Amino acid sequence: MRLTRLHVEAPLAVGARVTLPEAAAGHLLRVLRAQVGDGCVLFNGDGNDYDARIATVGKRDAGVDILAARAAGNESPLRIILLQALARGEKMDWILQKAAELGVAAIVPVASERSEVRLDGERAEKRAAHWRNVVVSACEQSGRATIPGVAAPVLLAQAMAGLPAGALRMLLDPQAPQGMPAQEMPAAGIVVAIGPEGGWSARDLENLRANGFEGLRLGPRVLRTETAGIAAIAALQARHGDFA
Repeated sequence: MRLTRLHVEAPLAVGARVTLPEAAAGHLLRVLRAQVGDGCVLFNGDGNDYDARIATVGKRDAGVDILAARAAGNESPLRIILLQALARGEKMDWILQKAAELGVAAIVPVASERSEVRLDGERAEKRAAHWRNVVVSACEQSGRATIPGVAAPVLLAQAMAGLPAGALRMLLDPQAPQGMPAQEMPAAGIVVAIGPEGGWSARDLENLRANGFEGLRLGPRVLRTETAGIAAIAALQARHGDFA
């Protein structure tokens, strides 16, 4: 039987007793009907899974004893960074969820000229916190013990400065002459840029290409923004990652 995995924002060590926060305890006790003595798995993003057992139950929390630690060992050898133009509503949540499940290392949300979503200041910080929760939930479900980074949304030009040096940089383009890259991936990995619902503007494309992005063709059809990145990540994992 597969044990419930729960994320906790706390240091974890074998032999320690950890108090689960209210949300995690509520899910474990009220939704799953777990009781004292039942097992679960905790993770905090350090790459390990921690086998634990419920020791105490309170009205709003639960104490669990950590019994063992083991490396999850399921991170892809291919480092993929998804540079994703902001999408409307639940589309962005869906993109982040599936990208995390498929093994991306990080997600960089960007505001492009044609983005229909505008976020700044406090709204941007709240949205980034929400996106992190979406990614954490995806890691709970998929068994990942390393949590992909999710940056607060920035302008496309600002995002360029934070990208890793040495990474291959590709932007999806059904008219591009190049298909899936056959060469060995650099240690810094690959950055895949996905445009908004209306596509990249001419100025955005100029900016991307000036910063080393080359066109990547995934077949002859135009993919929606919520499909394009997921398709590209899956194709890269199949060719260069851990889908083989």
